[in-house]
Amino acid sequence: MINYLIIFFISMVPLIELRAAVPIGLGMNLNPVLVYAVCILGNMIPVPFIYFFARKVLEWGKDKPIIGGFFTFCLEKGEKGGQKLQEKAGRGLFVALFLFVGIPLPGTGAWTGTLAASILDMDFKSSIAACMCGVVLAGIIMGAGAMGLFSLIGLA
Repeated sequence: MINYLIIFFISMVPLIELRAAVPIGLGMNLNPVLVYAVCILGNMIPVPFIYFFARKVLEWGKDKPIIGGFFTFCLEKGEKGGQKLQEKAGRGLFVALFLFVGIPLPGTGAWTGTLAASILDMDFKSSIAACMCGVVLAGIIMGAGAMGLFSLIGLA
């Protein structure tokens, strides 16, 4: 049970999210279906809070001593993500956000995607649905990759 809590909390951490939690859970020889479900849940719990509050908190803290640099970095990351999404998307913002969150590349994921959706004023339901679909895709990709790697090195 404790191992599932560990991967649950790992999947909530910005930037690494379920992209690290799924391989860790599979590496612990946990039930793959439970790993997948726990990691999706953990990755999605912060999303509504990010959508509604992150931009406001980051704007507030960007000029504060000590935290200002990090908050500015996060805002810039969200803005750059939003600009990339808008450039690639045109009208297909839902699909662009889904792919942005779902393809596990550095700097992409539910945290950055949700912040970008908030900055772009994308509606709440569409951004949550696109992020959820993206998290599911990222979990599949990371799970398949981890299982293949573990098989290759003889751990599976």
